[in-house]
Parts: sequence; C-alpha cells; structure tokens
Amino acid sequence: MPFHILFPDQIHEGALDLEQEIAGADAALDLHHTSSIDQIPEAAWAAADGIVVYHLMALDEKAAALAKRCRIVVRAGVGFDHVDLEAWGRRGVPVCNTPDYGTTEVADSAIGYMLAFARGVAAYDEMLRTDPVGNWDYKLAPAMLRLRGARFGVIGFGRIGTAAALRASAFGMEVAFYDPYRPNGVELPHNFQRCRTLAELLGSSDVVSIHTPLTAETRGMIGAKAVAAMKRGAILINTARGPICNLDALYDGLKSGHLLAVGLDVLPEEPANSNERLIAAWQKQEGWICGRLMVAPHAAFFSAPAFRDIRTKSMQTVMLYLRDGVLQNCVNLAGLKKGTVQN
Repeated sequence: MPFHILFPDQIHEGALDLEQEIAGADAALDLHHTSSIDQIPEAAWAAADGIVVYHLMALDEKAAALAKRCRIVVRAGVGFDHVDLEAWGRRGVPVCNTPDYGTTEVADSAIGYMLAFARGVAAYDEMLRTDPVGNWDYKLAPAMLRLRGARFGVIGFGRIGTAAALRASAFGMEVAFYDPYRPNGVELPHNFQRCRTLAELLGSSDVVSIHTPLTAETRGMIGAKAVAAMKRGAILINTARGPICNLDALYDGLKSGHLLAVGLDVLPEEPANSNERLIAAWQKQEGWICGRLMVAPHAAFFSAPAFRDIRTKSMQTVMLYLRDGVLQNCVNLAGLKKGTVQN
C-alpha cells in the first residue's frame, strides 16, 4: 500500500516533482493550497500517513482528530507555533520542524536591515526619487550609525542568531546576546558577551536583532517596557516572528525618538494591517517615520536555494520516519505519550 502524504497549505505553485522524487514512486502526494481545514475533504485527512505543513494553516485539535492515520507531521520551516503540539502528542504523533534551511538568508537579512539604516541607502534612494535636486544632501538620512565599535545585541543565540552575530562581528562590532536556554560557555569560542537579563542586553545595545521562536514567553516580549529599556537611539530588527513585537510600543518608541529605526520582516498580523498606527504612518510616509521603518513580506527566509532546501529536507524527514522509523528534529518529544510514538 502506498504512503499518502498530505500537503494542506503548499506554497509552491508548481508540481511536486522534487517531493515525489524523494518520496518514491509508491507514494501518493495530495496537494492543496488553503489555510482552512474545512476546505480539505475529510477523506484526504483520514488517508494521510504524513503531513507536510507550511505556515498558512493552523494544525489544531480538529486537524489532529481528522488525521486518524497520520504518523508524522513535519513543519516545512523553523517555527511551529501554529501547530498544536499537545494535540498531536496525545495521539502519539511526532511533530518535526526543518531547522537547517534558510539560516544564512535570515542572518543576511538582519544584517541587511542594519546596513540599510546605518548607511542610509534606503532613505537616500527614497528621498532622491521624490526630489533628486532638493534632497541631494547627505545630512538628510535619519538613522546613520557608525558600526565599528557599536554593540550588536542578539535575542536568541541559536543557529540564526549565531550566524547574525558572526556577521556583525566581521564589521568590527561588539556582540552580546541574551538566551537563558543556552548552556554556559557557548559565548566563549566567539568571545561574545552573554547578558543574563533581557534588560541588560537592551540597555547596552546599539542594534538589537531578534532571533527567538514564538512561545508563550516571547509573545509580546518587545512591548512598552522593553522599548523603554532600550538604549536611546538604538535600531531594532525582527526577522523572527511578528507577535514578539508590539506595534504600538514600536510606534511610540519611534515617534518619541527613543528608537532610531525599526526593521520588520514579520508582523503580528500578516499581510500588513493598515489599521495599525505604525503601518498607517509608514504607508502615509509621515515625516517623522520616513527612512526609519522598513517592512518586508515575511521574506527573510527566501532564496531559490533555500526554498529548494525546505522542500527537500521536510520531505526527507517525513519519508525517513515512515520508511525507516528514524525520527529527526522532533519538537514535541516531551509531550508524546510514552510508548505511543507511531512506527
């Protein structure tokens, strides 16, 4: 009997030729492009031996109940906050992510935001497009910063946070990080400084780059209190998850001048919500925000090689478990009922 693999919210618009090659000729791939559980026939859920989910669909208790035959769920991506780990764990179904793709792209994007602000490239381009003669003035960029000797602060010292820190160090910056879950000594090989509290990191960093997953602990982590704790004139960059930052707090921090600039690859609500004060001011290009806020469509992960990696690695994780019983990158292992992992 062939394996049935369900792709409920596939974002790749072409054929699943790469996935089919990895799965083998005896595997049936069921492709959908939706964010709604109800738009997929119940028979499709019931037939699935494995599920590969991207970021559009929340795999909650309802999905877990429908997928009675499912033996593994793989998140084609790093973050898994939209998958109910407990619901799948109660059924003995491991949930895995794909942590080893896009690391360099996200780290490069974080540094890209920093450089764009610190050297004014985006602001100059926008101003000169508006008035190439009147704005021919190097003093007009609002967020210029000398990077050499400045401090680059990382929240979340995992793969991506480490990669971003190493890039910042190459610019002659001091590097510090805050990550209470990393063991003692991880800073020593790089000669980075470890901060034991978030406030310590925020208060001493000229640039703060967020690289933590979205959890109950990190949701809303950068709110009014955190913004107030930041060094005046600092740049904040978020290429992790949108709900980590409160947009009203960022609005107030930018408008008051406490924050120099903010780069957001991710937002609490995606696509961008024009009803948010910060987004509305940015769209209108109000004078105080010009050149001080940059927004991208959750794109830091993307390059053609990275997207190929995510398709390849997520499919390999599914098939390695279904065919050989080898489990990789499981994120709900602690919640699986003892002895109920499906093999």
